[in-house]
Amino acid sequence: MFASLPRLLRVPLVVLLLSLNVVVHVLPLFALTLVKLLLPFAAARRACSRGLVAIAESWIGVNNLLFELFTRIHWQVEGLDGLRRDGNYLVLCNHQSWVDIPVLQKVFNRRIPFLRFFLKQQLIWVPLLGPAWWALDFPFMKRYSRETLQRHPELRGRDRDATRHACAKFRHLPVSVMNFVEGTRFTPAKHDAQGSPYQYLLRPRAGGLAFVLDAMGDALHAILDVTIVYGEGPRSMKDLVAGRIRDIRLHVRECAIDATLHGDYENDAAFRERFQTWVNAMWQAKDDQAGRMLEVAGQSIQGG
Repeated sequence: MFASLPRLLRVPLVVLLLSLNVVVHVLPLFALTLVKLLLPFAAARRACSRGLVAIAESWIGVNNLLFELFTRIHWQVEGLDGLRRDGNYLVLCNHQSWVDIPVLQKVFNRRIPFLRFFLKQQLIWVPLLGPAWWALDFPFMKRYSRETLQRHPELRGRDRDATRHACAKFRHLPVSVMNFVEGTRFTPAKHDAQGSPYQYLLRPRAGGLAFVLDAMGDALHAILDVTIVYGEGPRSMKDLVAGRIRDIRLHVRECAIDATLHGDYENDAAFRERFQTWVNAMWQAKDDQAGRMLEVAGQSIQGG
């Protein structure tokens, strides 16, 4: 509707509306969070949590509407049939850009339980958004590098304990936990530095995924294996706001969680090897899927 407006008018307008949407939803979110913190009864706090999720889903819904009005994105999404609002999912996705987050929110909003991402601890300080993510029970993680653990071995195991603590609150409510298994966004430089065996993906980090599955236990009933590609290649949030993204494709595959995926990744060498084999096989299939999607996207763009 507004996608045909001149860019000098369209971009400031959509930025203004997105900013207003943040304020309109964050203020009642904070107010309800305060009420939740003050209430002494667990049932009342759970009711507040449902209210917080309703506010967040409305926030995402308005964002989705704005992008529909101000952009001309061609969407190709497969595999959404059979998803449940009352399910408990672990959502695994390759990570192309920051645009992945609003894309996943658009596709899954009100189709599955509210999507929560594992976030780096420092993101809690992002103005307005950081406290909002905290209020919505997004799990904040502080991961230690191998070099840090070598210098401070007393920190070993804290990331695993933090994962378990973050997941504990999700064991008794419908939830969708999102994990970017690569741990970082794809760039050609990172791909080359890793010596990644995949053409379109970085190496998956199996340890963090194993910790999440162990922490959630039987609270999860399925994995959603999501492959995301952009027809013109990875794009930035600026590209999204400016309307420079024209083709987004997602493929969703629901997978059962086998009992063999639960185990002690850190101390059981046999389980660790078996789990890595499973993750690598899934990632090879995802790489093949991404290649097929990009080939079709390229044909579509050339034909358009």
